[in-house]
Amino acid sequence: MSRSLNKVMLIGNLGAEPEIRSTASGTRVATLSVATGRSWTNQAGERQEKTEWHRVVLWNSKSGGLADVAEKYLKKGDRVYIDGRIEYRTWEDREGKTRYSTEINAREMIMLGSRGGGAEMDAPARASAKPAAADGPSESYNDFPEALDEEDDDLPF
Repeated sequence: MSRSLNKVMLIGNLGAEPEIRSTASGTRVATLSVATGRSWTNQAGERQEKTEWHRVVLWNSKSGGLADVAEKYLKKGDRVYIDGRIEYRTWEDREGKTRYSTEINAREMIMLGSRGGGAEMDAPARASAKPAAADGPSESYNDFPEALDEEDDDLPF
């Protein structure tokens, strides 16, 4: 049997306050709207930018409370790192129309600090859907801004 991989990693900013709900069984779930952006120079030498919006779902589970962390600590504009998997869902709405949704089901979230107004965190705060392994030294992405640049236009692929 062949193996496969479904892994998504995002670094972006929240476009709205987290939406918190509970399922019929009482499990809490948070939904985030995370914006990622990229910029490039087109052939005419003009600077171009594009923002993508991602729907991220954080579940409380027996081994971690991602939804609770989102509710307590996240707000619009906050910068987050999300590690998870992509999921596609199909359902019928009340009018019988087929609807589609693409979501990132988060396994881990790291709060990277706030975009403005709030105090910056010295080190990222980490939350996971699974128990944390021995953590190495914590570093903030703010300490290495070049790691987030997408200026690799001269790569051959």
